[in-house]
Amino acid sequence: MELLAVFWRSLVLGFSIAAPVGPIGMLCIERSLRCGAGVGLATGLGAATADGVYALIGAAGLSAVTAVLSSLATPLALMGCVWLWWLAWGIWRSPSAEATRDCRDVAPRQAYWSALLLTLTNPMTILSFVAVFASLAGVSRPGAREVVVMVAGMAAGSALWWLLLSFSVAGIFARCGDVVRRRFTRACALLIAVMAGQLVWPVLVRLL
Repeated sequence: MELLAVFWRSLVLGFSIAAPVGPIGMLCIERSLRCGAGVGLATGLGAATADGVYALIGAAGLSAVTAVLSSLATPLALMGCVWLWWLAWGIWRSPSAEATRDCRDVAPRQAYWSALLLTLTNPMTILSFVAVFASLAGVSRPGAREVVVMVAGMAAGSALWWLLLSFSVAGIFARCGDVVRRRFTRACALLIAVMAGQLVWPVLVRLL
């Protein structure tokens, strides 16, 4: 198989997997609005790194790691949900939505690591990557070069989505007044809290 073709197909798949807006997407939007495109992009790149980790596991066919992550799905999901609720509460209480004025608590490095850890607390994502790589060009056991190219393509596609999202949001809301930005920031906080609840609900149902 042509490595370039594998890269582009993986890039499209990585973009498609990252594009649906979930809690991390809302967090990226909120940080881009409140702190600027750089912090929003750092948030997205943290998520893209986690996607790359799962892509590597899926492409390499590491079934033992998959089994371990699946067994930890419940505690990780609960931890991730609580963390998202805490972030949503902090966003809601934020005294100002004006970009670059209320970002002392969110440096780019902090934004990156928080998004990375939050994305990794959803280990069931790995099942999506396993299915994706099983269908890529009909290759069930790719070689080392194919694995590297696939993972690079998936990570690049995911990063491309976060780049477009963060700079688009920052550009659009740069023209808006403080009142509009404040309201949108609070809407983001509510959506993050609701989405976190939706993610943890199946876990709670199983526990009960």
